[in-house]
Amino acid sequence: MRKVLSSILSVCLVLSLIVPMASAAEKQAKLAENASSAIVIERDTGEVIFDKNSHEKLPPASMTKIMTMLLIMEAIDKEAIAYKDMVRTSEYAASMGGSQIFLEPGEEMSVEDMLKAIAVASANDASVAMAEHLAGTEEEFVTMMNDKAKELGLENTNFINTNGLPAENHYTTAYDLAMISKELLKYDEITKFTGIYEDYLRADSEEDKFWLVNTNKLVKFYPGVDGLKTGYTREAMYCLTATAEKNGMRVITVIMGAPSPKERNAQITSMLDYAFSQFQAHKLYDREHVLADVEVSKGDKDQIPVVTSESVSILTKRGVKIDDVTERLEIEANLRAPVKKGDEVGKLFIEKEGEILSETPLVAGDDVLEASWWKLFKRTLAKFGAA
Repeated sequence: MRKVLSSILSVCLVLSLIVPMASAAEKQAKLAENASSAIVIERDTGEVIFDKNSHEKLPPASMTKIMTMLLIMEAIDKEAIAYKDMVRTSEYAASMGGSQIFLEPGEEMSVEDMLKAIAVASANDASVAMAEHLAGTEEEFVTMMNDKAKELGLENTNFINTNGLPAENHYTTAYDLAMISKELLKYDEITKFTGIYEDYLRADSEEDKFWLVNTNKLVKFYPGVDGLKTGYTREAMYCLTATAEKNGMRVITVIMGAPSPKERNAQITSMLDYAFSQFQAHKLYDREHVLADVEVSKGDKDQIPVVTSESVSILTKRGVKIDDVTERLEIEANLRAPVKKGDEVGKLFIEKEGEILSETPLVAGDDVLEASWWKLFKRTLAKFGAA
């Protein structure tokens, strides 16, 4: 009797394991059926959860603005610009067609409002105005965009403009867009803009008041969605890069070449549902967590904090625990001033049984300037005095 019962229990257990796996596989097979390409990644690890032709070069339409927003957020983070700075609109920026907030030549608007216009209303005129404010010309800003793509190791991206209006040789991939979005989402404040569903610009003037409504309707209709960017042109069809956070896990989804906005949103919803139902993230560190203090030679400070460049997590299937995980820090020896805040100075490796689960750049958490001759002299005297 015990042997028979044991066999029955074993069969039941095997079936209970097979059925959910089969169900998950069936769900995955149906994802992004009506799209040219798609991808789902977990933000912290960058691990790919789902992929369909994600390296195919395609026109991104207004999803181009994800890179535009990334460069704006980097400039704010480096204090090269501030949210309150005023941006003047050129004749060229005001001449942009398509989605716009109808900026007038010579009109000034704050960086904060320009960014809001780009993130919520996909404003082509605001994108160009910000590009000119940061780089002098849109052409120079586009060079910055392509340089950043190369810095991120993206080989299938080439930008011709800042806003995604149709242009020959302007292309990227679902994978590359996911990686650009991953970088953008390092800056937590961006979702305060991309997560807005509706707002106003020029609110002080009833005559010029402009109503913004987010082109990404999932911000309102899918719990946890707080970005990122829609796109549409006749060539690109309907596209969307969306991100959502749930139970401590942030997911990035990209779909390109969907036949309609309804289909685009439905496919993104299915990909998000799949990711959150099948996977979980185990958070280890937030961005800018101090992991060590290291010595710096010939600087105005003796030490510098070494911090995580982004949040650090481990991705597993739902219900799986993480055990026997080890951390390894590799930090540059003999750091010498000057060192700028944000300079890469090492790496954090998360490993299990010799396998690298994640690799995160570590950066300087502060500036260290070169010490003056007099300061170095006094430091040397102090060492002799201590001896």
